Amino acid sequence: MSLPKRYLITSALPYANGLKHVGHLAGAYIPADIYARYLRAQKRDVVFVCGSDEHGTAIPIQATKEGTTPRAIIDKYHAAMKQDFEDLSMSFDIYHRTSEPIHHETAQEFFTYLNDRGELEIKETEQYFDEEANSFLADRYIKGTCPNCGSDRAFGDQCETCGRTLSPDELINPVSTLSGKTPVKKKTSHWYLPLGKHEQFLREWILEQHKDDWRPTVIGQCKSWIDGGLQSRAVTRDLDWGIKVPVAGADGKMLYVWFDAPIGYVSATKQWALDNKKEWEPYWYDKDTKLVHFIGKDNIVFHCIIFPLMLKLHGNILPENVPANEFLNLEGDKMSTSRNWKLDMRDYINDFVKQENGGTQCVDMLRYYLTQIAPETKDSEFMWKGFQDAVNSELVSIFGNFVNRTWVLMHKLCGGKVPRLHEELLDDTDRGLVEDIRLARKKIEGLLEEYKFREALFEVIDLSRKGNQYMQKKEPWIVAKQLATNPDAQKSIDNSLHLCLQLTANLAILINPFLPNTARKMLHMMKVVEKMLDWENAGKMNLLSVGYVLREPQLLFRKIEDTEIAAQIEKLKSGLTKMEEPKKEEVKPEVPAKAEIQFDDFAKIDLKIGTILTAEKVEKADKLLKLSIDLGTETRTIVSGIALHFAPEEIVGKQVTVVTNLAPRKMRGIESNGMILMAEDKAGKLHFVQPGSMIDAGSSVS
Repeated sequence: MSLPKRYLITSALPYANGLKHVGHLAGAYIPADIYARYLRAQKRDVVFVCGSDEHGTAIPIQATKEGTTPRAIIDKYHAAMKQDFEDLSMSFDIYHRTSEPIHHETAQEFFTYLNDRGELEIKETEQYFDEEANSFLADRYIKGTCPNCGSDRAFGDQCETCGRTLSPDELINPVSTLSGKTPVKKKTSHWYLPLGKHEQFLREWILEQHKDDWRPTVIGQCKSWIDGGLQSRAVTRDLDWGIKVPVAGADGKMLYVWFDAPIGYVSATKQWALDNKKEWEPYWYDKDTKLVHFIGKDNIVFHCIIFPLMLKLHGNILPENVPANEFLNLEGDKMSTSRNWKLDMRDYINDFVKQENGGTQCVDMLRYYLTQIAPETKDSEFMWKGFQDAVNSELVSIFGNFVNRTWVLMHKLCGGKVPRLHEELLDDTDRGLVEDIRLARKKIEGLLEEYKFREALFEVIDLSRKGNQYMQKKEPWIVAKQLATNPDAQKSIDNSLHLCLQLTANLAILINPFLPNTARKMLHMMKVVEKMLDWENAGKMNLLSVGYVLREPQLLFRKIEDTEIAAQIEKLKSGLTKMEEPKKEEVKPEVPAKAEIQFDDFAKIDLKIGTILTAEKVEKADKLLKLSIDLGTETRTIVSGIALHFAPEEIVGKQVTVVTNLAPRKMRGIESNGMILMAEDKAGKLHFVQPGSMIDAGSSVS
């Protein structure tokens, strides 16, 4: 399959009504940045666009809160968000804004094109009107109880608690946020996009064409919308802030923000093309362009149903993928700006990046942790202790430790130069490391192409872990004690450190999409140019020339101290106590429940208690353990994908629940005869489903 000629990568446009928190960063920005950096390293034609969403009711609402004008609000927060993204190493090719004339012109042209061709319809409807404020109420000016989860923090467009997209008519006990009074219904006319007219196209394009390559959450939410019956969606609103409807007699009507905001990707591309003397049209009209939207799950409907339909009707290309992430919670609760339960990007920058012991290494430490816990398939949790553990136990103790040990030993035992490789003395351990490096590139590349950034990052760190294991086996510091008696001692030292240095060069290439500042620091230590980070160099074992003098070692990361974590947790809690803390509502999962089954279906499953007798890792399969399990009357071999969660030695003797009548399946050449049941908590950690106390192996579970 041939590669696309060009790529257009977008990150959801953030509202310019306040600072953004790390949940936003993990959802739509770091994943897109990783992907864009990887594609650039592949020397592919990439344009990565983003910008501030500066219309909609969120802006005047914030202006009212701050006692200023909407224009002052967007100028203030556009500059702030742009700076925060730069401070956290986002590599947008352009960070635009929807208040620019080029965007107003583009959005109005979009509307006119659809309207002139009869793709929009005018409908007179009754909408909520605040008699005291003498104003029609946009969705964000209406608050009430969510019909889905019962939260009283629901607005006319979305519930702040469960994230469900709503319409004002769905709210229970609606009130105006302007006056606090119950609104009345009043007639008004607006333009609508008739989604139902295009149901067949959307069903085929999403549910058939992309059912296997889009994330299950995305497909599930789209299916729910389509199966529920697509309703016409208003594209204009009665507002005094936004882009004017370009039709005579439409005074006081603006383009609805959901209509104009995604067109911001197009206007941003136009501005980028003007700035760089390029053509913008191929990125939006040429079918040899791959368009990928990175968003949070609250934007799925707009980016998978509504905007693609607008693009189709306008003659543009459609997105190839929409890797939507779930929500990132904070210390056991949903992030909330209104309750001040959040970690703003700006707060992290001030508390870590701009401190004396901060800098770009602290930028990469945050990027690492947010990627490690990325909510790719389900909601995940930012825990300050988890951040500390990720930095200290992995970045410092594994990745950074390997690079530092290599540099220190190279300077001590090889005169600060890259030693030569004595091929006649290479052994299986040496060749195994070389093969690990070669395979790592292929594995990481495949995961990045599939938007599996968590797994890809794990593979990079795991490669550095293998480097540490290799060094422990070779023990060049021990071999150095044999220099006077063993004529091959120096050659052995040379070989081990030569391979470790080549591994370090490869690690710089592989870590670059994730931790760009770390990669450049490693380049500085190696005294090589940035071109070495080209992806085509990954897997090569001649990246550092023999005899080349390298700089002194520098620590790539610093440890996070307990006092820093305690201070952040206290800061978070003290901020919340200053505000009214609402009672927590039970949040219903968005993932649809599995189909109902009959008792006879369940009765077919044979569950028994087993005791793990032995456990060992499956060769060349990082996630698999081969288990020998005592089931009382027999011993079964079961292969289980739990190696990332448990060390073999720590689970021997544990009792587990086993599905014993599952058809045998071969995994890595090993026949697995059953399956053990596991439970997964909110943080993604696995737990055994086991009896409360030891019982006889083979006992039935019913």
